[in-house]
Amino acid sequence: MRLIQTNGVTLATDTFGDPADPAILLIMGGGASMDWWEEEFCERLAAAGRFVIRYDHRDTGGSTTYEPGAPGYVSNDLVADAVGVLDAYDLPAAHIVGMSMGGEIARNLTLDHPGRVASLTLLSTSPGQGADDLPPMAPHIQAAFSEGMPEPDWSDRASVIDYFVADARLYAAPSRTFEEEAMRDLISRVYDRSSNMASAMNHFMLGGEGHPREDLAKVSAPTLVLHGTEDPLFPYEHGRAMAKAIPGARLVAMERTGHEIPRAAWDVAVPEILRHTGGRS
Repeated sequence: MRLIQTNGVTLATDTFGDPADPAILLIMGGGASMDWWEEEFCERLAAAGRFVIRYDHRDTGGSTTYEPGAPGYVSNDLVADAVGVLDAYDLPAAHIVGMSMGGEIARNLTLDHPGRVASLTLLSTSPGQGADDLPPMAPHIQAAFSEGMPEPDWSDRASVIDYFVADARLYAAPSRTFEEEAMRDLISRVYDRSSNMASAMNHFMLGGEGHPREDLAKVSAPTLVLHGTEDPLFPYEHGRAMAKAIPGARLVAMERTGHEIPRAAWDVAVPEILRHTGGRS
């Protein structure tokens, strides 16, 4: 791992593969550290001739954290952080892969800094503003948002892990057995590496200037859209709309996949990302 200084904060980063190979920057979703891009996933990309970079957003993992409930930044700062990671690794451009909120960051990065983006891959991402014509989130997700999940005792490791395992279960595909043991192991690693897990919730309070849906027509980078057919947060039609709005974008369905990138989906996601970025599958 390497700590970098950018935009007045410290960001924890990690790399896989040969720096001489074409670079892929992985941007994870809201409230999630880079651990959610699992090591084997990254290693598969690197083994096919890619230099893979993952990093912790501020308020996650080993990066700078703020007081819970008081983020000292806006969404645009997370876009600037992604640019800062590219700068720290002396990369004029990279293939950008974003998941969920990370897809929104990747999309805004592409629109605001088109010269830094060799290609764009969006996973489980919605067109965002102006998406009112698309299907709403599943009823159980709506209920979780409206009723709220009781927060854990953030100082109690077991309580926090239970909380995030239950949260991950909400977003998983209902047709596939939820891999609780693997998820519990992942979240345990996240907890043990994080400065303050409660601070990660700050991501869901962010404001800032975004791009309206019609700006997707201005995306010039070659774009791949990967979307779970059972995504309960952004139903599959969101992925279809994203691909339709971006010129030349290609849509690939991840069957039996929710708002997640489980190991079961890697055999689709990894080869498609490699194909899109010119790598070997």
